[in-house]
Amino acid sequence: MSQATPVSIPYQSLNFAYKLGLINEHWQPRVIAEMNDYQFKLVKLQGDFIWHDHQHTDETFIVLEGQLRIDFADGQVTLNQGEMFVVPKGVKHKPYAEQEVKLLLIEPKGVRNTGDEDGERTAANDVWV
Repeated sequence: MSQATPVSIPYQSLNFAYKLGLINEHWQPRVIAEMNDYQFKLVKLQGDFIWHDHQHTDETFIVLEGQLRIDFADGQVTLNQGEMFVVPKGVKHKPYAEQEVKLLLIEPKGVRNTGDEDGERTAANDVWV
């Protein structure tokens, strides 16, 4: 009987406030961890984003600080600190933050922040902080 080789991992928690302190730009998600094929990304938002969708995946928004509004063609949802919302795949949406918002995003690895849309708000993927 063969035994699995132990994996050496650092037993250290991730501190959201510390990691967010390393992020200076708005609308530029930064990866802090991966689980299976999913990434956990921190991002600071302020102002208006663009209309976009993600055809192949849902997108989870968790507000750590501030207030976020997500607009849809037929309505909107407002998220406050400590609240989350899952945007279903294929649903066009546009985030908006009047004041700076700090978020945790959960989505599969490789998902572009602007979906199939290109522009000045399109961020590079797989940038770690």
